[in-house]
Amino acid sequence: MNVIYKTEGSMYVDYELSSKSITFGDDDLSINLKNRQRDEVVTVDVCADRDGYLVVGAATGYRYVAQIEIPATEYEETVVEGTDDEGNATQETQRTAKDFNIDNCTLYLYAMEV
Repeated sequence: MNVIYKTEGSMYVDYELSSKSITFGDDDLSINLKNRQRDEVVTVDVCADRDGYLVVGAATGYRYVAQIEIPATEYEETVVEGTDDEGNATQETQRTAKDFNIDNCTLYLYAMEV
């Protein structure tokens, strides 16, 4: 995972990665990034609410803690040749989604107030 520090500071939220998920804090918030990947770039906002609890989404948050950018699903295209019911040659392009790779995601971290 690419990590970019958006604001200067001495304290940032702790996080741990697995092959498909990111967990913030001491198991405070876990997000399965693989399940959120779509055919377009997806951005997930992680904020702290007024009580300091981590939440997903800026609408319920008080201040930004992190932002995750999940790249669009990549596909591999294969041309499949065959014949139709009348014996004519046909070609069809099939798209197969490539495996999710958390290393392609970007994590933006915002300094937290002490």
